[in-house]
Amino acid sequence: MPSSPRPHFRPALFTFLKELKKNNDRDWFQANKARYEDQLKEPALAFISDFGPRLAKISPHFNAIPKATGGSLFRIYRDTRFAKDKTPYKTHLGIQFRHKQAKDVHAPGFYLHIEPGHNMIGVGLWHPDGPSLKAIRETIDSDRQGWKRARDDRRFRSSFEIGGESLKRPPRGFDDEHPLIEDLKRKDFVAFAEFTQKQVVAADLIDRFTDRCEAAAPYIRWLCRAVDVPF
Repeated sequence: MPSSPRPHFRPALFTFLKELKKNNDRDWFQANKARYEDQLKEPALAFISDFGPRLAKISPHFNAIPKATGGSLFRIYRDTRFAKDKTPYKTHLGIQFRHKQAKDVHAPGFYLHIEPGHNMIGVGLWHPDGPSLKAIRETIDSDRQGWKRARDDRRFRSSFEIGGESLKRPPRGFDDEHPLIEDLKRKDFVAFAEFTQKQVVAADLIDRFTDRCEAAAPYIRWLCRAVDVPF
């Protein structure tokens, strides 16, 4: 697959985020909002737009919406209503390609996270709601071989590490001796692949991201089936 003729993101993006972390207040952000627009927002929207046709080839049931509000780009503004940390801005860039039937972040999807010292793609289902989590666990139990094929797919596991939170004890209805008890204990069904900062600002980032999403397709397909949405 040919690379993009020029990088979507420039090193100035990381400079902005580092400075924002040191000056996380409204006065500084307003004085530097043009930099945010030029170095983060507009490049991210272009990346989303360019990735859309590639995503459609992986699955037609996920959205790539190049909009600053209500689209695939997460807002830079933090929701501080119930948070101890009252700093108003996120110090990373987040893009999520959600399932078309998803109402929020807690649904199968592909995620790009860009932050100084921490750049990665995340795939899967983070903090699924109660019914979805129950459905996934029941499907693991009833489709043990299918789950293991998706979880252990060679191309998927060569790039991704499965992570997220887990219960300390078996979930209700499952015995501690179940052969897949560690999977059944999971509260998140997510996997992560890291990128370097150099890779983020390279012209082939979109190719690299596409390759990782393709590698994760068997895992996402299985999760979609478990929560009864199309892939």
